[in-house]
Amino acid sequence: MHKIERVQLFSNSKEYLKFFILSSLLFCFSLLYEYYNYTKLHEFNSYITHATVLKQYTKTKIKPNGKEKSYQVLKLKSDEGFTFYTIASKNTPQLLAKEITVEFYTDKIDFLAYLKNFFAFSKIVAIPKELTNKEKLLTDLSLEHKDEDIATIYKALFLAIPLPSHLQQTFANLGISHLVALSGFHLSVLFGILFFLLKYPYTLLQSHYFPYRSKNRDLFFIIAFLLGLYLLFVAMPPSLLRAYAMLVVVFVLYDRGVKLLSMQTLFVSSIILVILFPRLLFSVGFFLSISGVFYIFLFLHYFSNYSKVLQFVLLPFWVYLMMLPYSLYLFGNFSLLHPLSILWTTLFSLFYPLTLFLHAIGLGNILDEVLKMFLSIDAHAAKLSLAKECFYGHIVLSLLSLYKKELLLLLLFEAFSASVYAVYYVAEF
Repeated sequence: MHKIERVQLFSNSKEYLKFFILSSLLFCFSLLYEYYNYTKLHEFNSYITHATVLKQYTKTKIKPNGKEKSYQVLKLKSDEGFTFYTIASKNTPQLLAKEITVEFYTDKIDFLAYLKNFFAFSKIVAIPKELTNKEKLLTDLSLEHKDEDIATIYKALFLAIPLPSHLQQTFANLGISHLVALSGFHLSVLFGILFFLLKYPYTLLQSHYFPYRSKNRDLFFIIAFLLGLYLLFVAMPPSLLRAYAMLVVVFVLYDRGVKLLSMQTLFVSSIILVILFPRLLFSVGFFLSISGVFYIFLFLHYFSNYSKVLQFVLLPFWVYLMMLPYSLYLFGNFSLLHPLSILWTTLFSLFYPLTLFLHAIGLGNILDEVLKMFLSIDAHAAKLSLAKECFYGHIVLSLLSLYKKELLLLLLFEAFSASVYAVYYVAEF
C-alpha cells in the first residue's frame, strides 16, 4: 500500500493571491473594529476600565532641584484587550496579578499609541480584597522557595510573570532570555503531559460508549481547549499565542492531508493571528517567536535529508547563529558565555518538564541550589549593538535564502562572522 502524499496548502500563485486579498479585507475590518473601540476611549476626558496588573516595579528619578523622587510603574492589561503603562504612588501595595479598576486620562492617546503599549496618567479606583487564582498560585510559589529570585523565575516559567530588571539582565547576558518567555517549547511540553494524562481514560470511555469517534481528533480538541484556558490565564503572551495558533492550524491542516512543516504553515498562522490581534504587529516577542520558527523551517527545508541525530546536533547551533543578530540589535549586549546558551537550551529541555513534575508533587525546591549556582555565574557582558543596516540585511538575506542554497551559505557566513566579531570585541573589551 502506497503512503498518501500530503499536499501543499497553496499550489499556485493564484491561490496565494486569493488568500492575500481575503486576509487584507479581514485585516481592514479588524482595524476598523479596533478604531471603533479607540473612539470609545475619547467619549470623555477619562476612561474607566478593569485591568490585570502584569508588571509592577519601583523607579527613581532626580528632580531639577536635585532631590530624588520614587514612584511605582504599573503595566496593565485591560479587559478590552489593550495594554498600557501608568504610574502610582511609591506606597502603592503589591498588585501583581490583581484585577483592579483604574481610571486613566485619554487626551494624549492617538490610535497608533492605542495599538502599541501606551502611557497614561491614571488613578486607581478600586482594589479588590479577594485574591485571584493567579495570586494564590504566586503566593504558593513564593512559599515553596526561600529565595525570591528563584521563586520569580518559576513564576515566569509557569505563569508568564515578567522578570525584574536584574534577572532580565542576567538571562540576557547568558543569551537565554528565550527560555523564560513562554513559547512553543513550553506549549509542546504541556501538550505532551496532557496527552499522556488523558489518553488512557479517554480510550477506556471511547471503547465503551462512542467507539465510532476519532480518538486523536477528540483528544486534540480537549487538550486545545485546556491549553486555550491556560493561555487566557497567563494573559496571552505573544510568543505563546503564536505557538498556540500554530498548533491549531497545524492540526487542522494535518487532519485535511496538508503538508505541515512548511513556511506556508507559519505564514498562515501568523496572518491569522495578526488579523485577530492587530497589536501583534508591534510586539517584539511575537516577531522573535516567528523568526525562531522561520529559521527552524529554513533548516529543515535544506537539511531534512540529513540523519535525525545529525539534525538534532546541528539545529541548536543553526538557530543560535541565525538569531544572534536579533539579540545584538534588539538587546545590545554580549558576553563570552553567550554561545553557551546552546548548551543551556539543550539542558532546559530536560529541566522544564522535570520542574513541572516536582512542583506538582510538592518538591519544587529540590533544584533551588542548582539554580542559585547558575545565577551566580558572572558573564562579564559588554555593550555591543549591531548596526541597523546589518540587521535588516540579515532579515532580507534570510528571506532570499528560501530560493537559493548559495544565498543560504552566504547567510550562514554572515551570521558566523557576526558571532566571531562579537566574541573578539568582548575579549578585547
